[in-house]
Amino acid sequence: MKYKLLLYIAWNLLTARLRQSIIAGIGVTFGITMFITLMGFMTGLNGLLDGLILNRTPHIRLYNELKASEQQPIEQHPDFSNHLLMQRSIKPVDRGRGLYNGAAALEALKQDPRVFGVAPKTQSQVFYHVGTTDITGLVQGIDPAEEERLYHVSDYIVKGELEGLKRVENGIILGYGIAEKMLADLGDMVQVSSATGEKATLKIVGLYQSGLAEVDNSQSYVSLATAQKLAGQGAGYFTDIQIKLHDLTRAPELAKEFASVYRAQAVDIQTANAQFDTGSSIRNLISYAVSITLLIVAGFGIYNILNMMIYEKMDSIAILKATGFSGRDVQWIFLLLSMIIGLSGGILGLGFGYALSSLIDVLPFETEALPTIKTYPVNFDPVYYFTGVSFALATTWVAGWFPAKKASKIDPVDIIRGK
Repeated sequence: MKYKLLLYIAWNLLTARLRQSIIAGIGVTFGITMFITLMGFMTGLNGLLDGLILNRTPHIRLYNELKASEQQPIEQHPDFSNHLLMQRSIKPVDRGRGLYNGAAALEALKQDPRVFGVAPKTQSQVFYHVGTTDITGLVQGIDPAEEERLYHVSDYIVKGELEGLKRVENGIILGYGIAEKMLADLGDMVQVSSATGEKATLKIVGLYQSGLAEVDNSQSYVSLATAQKLAGQGAGYFTDIQIKLHDLTRAPELAKEFASVYRAQAVDIQTANAQFDTGSSIRNLISYAVSITLLIVAGFGIYNILNMMIYEKMDSIAILKATGFSGRDVQWIFLLLSMIIGLSGGILGLGFGYALSSLIDVLPFETEALPTIKTYPVNFDPVYYFTGVSFALATTWVAGWFPAKKASKIDPVDIIRGK
């Protein structure tokens, strides 16, 4: 009953200065609205960029890099074991780009319980022949089913379909930039020759656009068998094995293990995309900083309004204390008043934030670099809504605490005597 009475008094004090209370509530509403909108938009944008870069990047990539032997023959000769050896102009040994025993490594990785999926790849440097002109590029031989399951390649195909690589024996999916240079379209034939001298005439079954001009202007996809023929190799020849794990955080540890076991170089996703991850983290940090600043500014508004209200309601506070209300009761009255403002402003902020985010989500966003993206990306994660309203309540509680504490210490005798 006591708290119900305190809430009733707080509500009456609130409505007595309704205009100021509404202004304070608007400050909280605006802060929550912008917090939800900014976080939804910025994390949605980060998700889009992650889709362009990280989601198409294997957690671990196994490959065979051309490099000089770590231990030279002279270092193994016993006559020079106690000598200081200085070697210059060491040349790398070309052992080929293929992975050692790639087919067996692929099968072993498929059986590893820590691995979610494995996609083999055979890359080959090629020339696209256009009349008398040769355009350099890169052909990637893929397993269409695994590439789609793990990396959703079809999301970036703007014409044709990925399944065309299965149906057409010598099919090719060209990057959009190459197709524009060659004035080529679906169904056209393209002549390709590799660095080893192998030649092939391929039929265009699709065009894709990744949004990365450097990739779209050089890269194309073919089946594994076609890429292996262009490289002049057999069915077990792979230049890369792309691995996705159940636990992404274990990528650095497992990359070292797989490199040792399968006698190959390995790079994990954290190392390959360290700069990109840093950029995403900084963007999120900026969004949080701006949004929290807005809520803190709204809290100062509530603090000032409550201070003014206490000054104007000295008589009412004195009467409350004279009629038996303790300092703690008076403190609770003003804290409840502050929390009413925070709760009402927070709820309205949630509604306006969701409405504004929904509006942004349907706004057209059309760019030639990202043809599969039609609207602005927005993240509607409930965590941001919960965080926003929680921080609003915390801010208004802190903003109301100091004026409430001040009100609880007012001596009614001094107020009445002053009057």
